[in-house]
Amino acid sequence: MENTIFSLLPPLLAILMVVITRRVLLSLGAGIVAAAFLLADFNFVQTFSIMADAIKGIFIADGELNTYSLYIILFLLLLGIITAFISISGGSRAFGEWAMKRVKTRVGAQLVGAILGVIIFIDDYFNALAVGQVTRPITDRQKVSRAKLAYLIDSTSAPVCVISPISSWGAYIIALIGTILVAHGVTDYSAFSAFMQIVPMNFYALAALAMVFIVVLRNVEIGPMKVHEERAMNEGIVYPQDKPVPGELKDDLPTSSKGQVGDLVWPIVALVVGTVGAMLWTGMNAVEGEATILAIFENTDVTKSLVIGGLLGLAVAMILFVRQAVVLKGVEANVFGRGVLEGIKAMLPAIYILLFAWVIVDLIGRLETGTYLAGLVERSNLDISFLPFLLFIVAGIMAFSTGTSWGSFGILLPIAGEIAAATDITMLLPALAAVLGGAVFGDHCSPISDTTILSSTGAGSNHIDHVMTQLPYALISAAIASVGFLVIGFTGSTMIALVIVAILLAGFAFIFGSKPEEQPALKGNLSE
Repeated sequence: MENTIFSLLPPLLAILMVVITRRVLLSLGAGIVAAAFLLADFNFVQTFSIMADAIKGIFIADGELNTYSLYIILFLLLLGIITAFISISGGSRAFGEWAMKRVKTRVGAQLVGAILGVIIFIDDYFNALAVGQVTRPITDRQKVSRAKLAYLIDSTSAPVCVISPISSWGAYIIALIGTILVAHGVTDYSAFSAFMQIVPMNFYALAALAMVFIVVLRNVEIGPMKVHEERAMNEGIVYPQDKPVPGELKDDLPTSSKGQVGDLVWPIVALVVGTVGAMLWTGMNAVEGEATILAIFENTDVTKSLVIGGLLGLAVAMILFVRQAVVLKGVEANVFGRGVLEGIKAMLPAIYILLFAWVIVDLIGRLETGTYLAGLVERSNLDISFLPFLLFIVAGIMAFSTGTSWGSFGILLPIAGEIAAATDITMLLPALAAVLGGAVFGDHCSPISDTTILSSTGAGSNHIDHVMTQLPYALISAAIASVGFLVIGFTGSTMIALVIVAILLAGFAFIFGSKPEEQPALKGNLSE
């Protein structure tokens, strides 16, 4: 069943069930069983053995602890505890009150999230979780739905990381491009130069980023997002109370009456400084030879850095809690244990979804779903002018089916290089750009993508609500990007393609947008 059309069945089953049932774990579980069943050639006993091996692989790989997944789980737990103690210390309440005096509109609240999403370009995981922590009190106060916040986070994190050379994504992609250039004897430009030339050709990433600001500034609410936003504005309900929400504190924790803005800001600052500093430190230690900034980010240990940053952020949150409990007497000290427990409980839904997603991604990898899809591209005999468009679509389907944009990069970028080198080397950079854009697009649409899961967690949004509300915007951005890839394929001109993409985006904003002041007046106040 490996590397055949049947390898598409498990991811399609999981995704179809998610859409129909809205139950993530049940749907992922069905996909896991289906994938293992195919790998076992319909042997029931072997099916359970394969599933057990995939689960084991999350924690132990090659006879050693799988620090990648363990560090992410640990970071999520640390973030949950930090969030709980920021709340107990009164930081969230104080920050919300402070922000209400300065950010007085829904548009302003959304712009805070969008701009922070662009500024924090170091890593998508870090972006999704950190931006959510800072922005959530502001958007909640201005009655912006959690689904909208999750969209703002998800549609800025990966797109900005994929076009930033100084990021974990950029370093990884530049390293892949370098091997492709060497393999085909391309010496006209370096890997870094090629990456920078690809940036304006990544029409999906640019369209997705532009779409975020169009949605915010022109009040574009379409599909399921309109339902969530109208409920938030008219009823003050920023997320459905009857649905599980990862990262949301379940029980009301006592809150210090003497909390200050710094009780939220300083733990987040420590988290950011600690994570970025650890990324530089781990990268420098791993570099052999000259430690350039690109070499550092290429070799950095992102997940270990997240844990280090999380520990520093937790230490600061603990210090501020002790200050509130012992010095200011704003809250009882005996709430400490409850805060730790509630912080952990808040992150368990996200961890459960991640564990299931990792298992199905592993099994889909064993089924060689990505390899099968890549083979379709290699066997196609379409006009070379269609190559960027075709690669964009296939990369999107691959990332959507496998839940990983990085896996799609690793498989499809070399294939795109081979096809361009064998047909028309001038199509090399547009082809690589199409793969990058398509992989991010598929990642945005996939409910089994870890970045999508973490965006839901950071925003405190129900996961399926986030997937379904983001989907229309991602599809529109992809349609506009597709035109760009067709234009560059036939004309070879990045500028002409960019102009057409910009015109389409402007047309969309004009036709579907409205002025911010035309939004319904806010009723009441969440703090009341």
